[in-house]
Amino acid sequence: MMTLEIIFTESDRYMGILKDIIKARQQGKKAGIPSYCTANPVTIESVMRAYLNNDRPLLIESTANQVDQFGGYTGMQPADFVNMIHELADKTGFDRSRIVLGGDHLGPLTFKDRPEEEAMQLAVDLVKAYCQAGYKKIHLDTSMRLQSDDPQAALPVETVAKRGARLFAACLDTLKAEGVPREEWPEFVIGSEVPVPGGAAEALEIDVTSPADYEKTVELYKEAFSEAGLIDDFDLIAAVVVQPGVEYGDHDVAVYDRDAAKDLMAALKKDPELMFEGHSTDYQPLSALSQMVEDGVGILKVGPMITNAYREGLYALAEIEKWLVPEAKRSNLIAVIERVMTEDPKYWQAYYKGDETALHIARHFSLSDRIRYYLPYPQIDQAIKKMIGNFENLQIPAPLLSQYAPCALGAAVKTADDVTDCFVAEVVELYEAAVS
Repeated sequence: MMTLEIIFTESDRYMGILKDIIKARQQGKKAGIPSYCTANPVTIESVMRAYLNNDRPLLIESTANQVDQFGGYTGMQPADFVNMIHELADKTGFDRSRIVLGGDHLGPLTFKDRPEEEAMQLAVDLVKAYCQAGYKKIHLDTSMRLQSDDPQAALPVETVAKRGARLFAACLDTLKAEGVPREEWPEFVIGSEVPVPGGAAEALEIDVTSPADYEKTVELYKEAFSEAGLIDDFDLIAAVVVQPGVEYGDHDVAVYDRDAAKDLMAALKKDPELMFEGHSTDYQPLSALSQMVEDGVGILKVGPMITNAYREGLYALAEIEKWLVPEAKRSNLIAVIERVMTEDPKYWQAYYKGDETALHIARHFSLSDRIRYYLPYPQIDQAIKKMIGNFENLQIPAPLLSQYAPCALGAAVKTADDVTDCFVAEVVELYEAAVS
């Protein structure tokens, strides 16, 4: 089991958290960290409140499509995201020094429809903005084909590595120009054996990364770093993203199979200074998450599961509202969400398949939780605020909590936020149990 003393030894105790985890793993201890990949402020608040009950570091990540130098789909640049996280920490009474900020899939992901030089220059500007904003974990992802690449051929790993080295060099140049001491530089993650952020859009047919592919990735990255004069800084690479055999779709989950992944995990023993980062670990049972950490996956990414938990809390409140609030005063939140999503289907139409009944169910209950893209819409935001306001002077009877929010039973439920918090806290408790 990981001991807190391994992490909390320096005055600035969360610098180099990934290397601290690797050090613990080298000592034969089970060690890892959950990574909460969300830009939803209310969900992040709930996560922070859940972490007030422990003394663990909190890793929060934004993706390249959520936050970039142009604002991403959230409207936030990296510095804006940092400011938002700090404001939420102050609001919840959370110690800022416990927060580790990460950037996920940083590279030409959102610029892949452009020629290589244009896309890569935009990717350089992206990673520079993340480094300037003070992020401490950077996932360099150059695995996608660009407009000038052969659309019929797999992108050579050599090309992926060379492009990754270019982004790494841009990060180091920026950190040096900013006068950041090397001991405060970010830690880096390479590789991308997963679909783009958000979960699988097709049926789950998952292939575990082969040991040969993992080894080739590390070898070619080292060669690319060496050619770029960066090999002395390869120690900043802490993890490699692989596919350990986990994924989720609209309504099903590919659960981790230790036997299927054993050869991949054995290959990691050749690189004791590294660990694996697992994406799409959402909805895995505790036993599977724990085995992943034991076997070599030191970073467990969770995204839609955490916002879906918040959504479940909102829907529980919407059902309770029907029992306690006169019809004329209800928020009708679920109906509002349905109307907004059908009127503007751009965030779900390419992901959900089936007849009208299947689409209706998917819009509200899909594990990929496309609702998270719609929560900032004014109509939905107003409906949520109206519903929360309806509960301000109401005491929710225990039988209604038992029916719709059993996680809140026995807790001191004073506000509607307490109900949504309990759903999010269950996810936090699951992931913290898995790495402990």
